[in-house]
Amino acid sequence: MKILFFIDSLGSGGKERRLVELMKALNNHHEIEFNLVVMSHNIHYEEVHKLGIPIHYLLRKRKKDVTVFSQLYKLCKSFRPDILHCWESMTAIYSVPVCKLLSIPLINGMVIDSPQKQKIFNKHWIRAKLVFPFSDYIVGNSKAGINAYGASDIKSHVIHNGFNFNRIEKIIDRNLILDEIKVKTKFVVGMVASFSDYKDYKTYFEAAQIVLSHRKDVTFLAIGNKTESFPARRLIDYDISPYIRLLGKKSDVESLINIMDVCVLSTFTEGISNSILEYMAMGKPVIATDGGGTNEIVEPGKTGYLVKESDPKDLSDKIQLLLNNESIRIEMGSEGKKRIEECFSIEKMKLRYIALYQSIISE
Repeated sequence: MKILFFIDSLGSGGKERRLVELMKALNNHHEIEFNLVVMSHNIHYEEVHKLGIPIHYLLRKRKKDVTVFSQLYKLCKSFRPDILHCWESMTAIYSVPVCKLLSIPLINGMVIDSPQKQKIFNKHWIRAKLVFPFSDYIVGNSKAGINAYGASDIKSHVIHNGFNFNRIEKIIDRNLILDEIKVKTKFVVGMVASFSDYKDYKTYFEAAQIVLSHRKDVTFLAIGNKTESFPARRLIDYDISPYIRLLGKKSDVESLINIMDVCVLSTFTEGISNSILEYMAMGKPVIATDGGGTNEIVEPGKTGYLVKESDPKDLSDKIQLLLNNESIRIEMGSEGKKRIEECFSIEKMKLRYIALYQSIISE
């Protein structure tokens, strides 16, 4: 079985992490041969280079570069994949005509979020409407995402993200991390997410402001791409800045989650969040925005709490509830880790993808 994976970049995002973990899991299956195609030299996950697989770079000279079609066509003619698996909307655009010309089954994996309202000028929505009719299979990481994009029931498959527990084998000592980021408070609350239009850092920082108006024994962390940027800093009032750490993009995310007492994900749209998987796998209680794929992983009152969108009061109330109740934090963390082990392991994700690949080959 030969598979060609096609993604725009391997930056520090959720879909990128999912593809990397899948390739690491598949690399031990000798009956599966795969190559990777990337449209950027931006590779955050350096372990990709240790896989020993061919990596092809199809770089655009301009935003709309038609030569990518011919480059991809030549690569497919040479490698002769049984399946082309693309991972977001732009690579789907490039994949469709090539797959049709060469009769290669196309798995479209662009459904990674679950927008409540689709806008006619949203590029992903437009691309979905263009490529879905020509995609042989559509894979989303949440049922909510498949429904939100209106994907065909016949073509659609839901394969949830999986967490690789090998990632937590080399956790850096808690005290070393606390010293490194200069945290001296009793409690730590954190959010791991890029600073983008899809993540609601405004509500997170407003909730921090409310909590810190009542107590000064908490430090709030923001971890992810551009969280240290000027637009992020503008959202923080000067009087609470000593209790906020804007850490930017980090590679040792697991060690940072390990120092947190409460883990937050405030967002506008979400499929199955890798951050929530990481929180729960590390045995931490979760507070996340209600809606989308988050409802498929967080069990309210058991592994965490779901809060209303853009409601800093609701979020701050739940943060304080957990900070004030150690037994609830421990119980929720324990239940969350158990849920990841049973339902969202990397092994389960791998087996579901292999089953899909094998069904395509047999057809």
